[in-house]
Amino acid sequence: MASLQLKRVDPWTVLKISLIVSVVMFFVWMIAVGILYLSLGSMDVWSRINQTFNTLTSADAAAGGSGDLVSAARVFSITAVIGAINIVLFTALATVAAFVYNAAAAMSGGVELTLGERD
Repeated sequence: MASLQLKRVDPWTVLKISLIVSVVMFFVWMIAVGILYLSLGSMDVWSRINQTFNTLTSADAAAGGSGDLVSAARVFSITAVIGAINIVLFTALATVAAFVYNAAAAMSGGVELTLGERD
């Protein structure tokens, strides 16, 4: 068995790894929203929402609607903006967390790990 202490985490490495993880999670997010959008579209949910929205917002119900509330372009553009914000926030927070850990580890000695061989 070996007992080790994690005294410092390199912020540059944390930034690179968190950026890679957040970009991968962005693509997972986009695929999940796409699957959900297609699933609800196949159940005719979006057309009913759009029809109800057009009925409620049009001055004359027979004149037609002012446009769809839910469309693929709108859903995926909002999803992309939220995903981009998440990339920036996740990367920044992970990097700040590395600096905070380094400061705390300098005061307390870091996290102690005990490593052992497999049986």
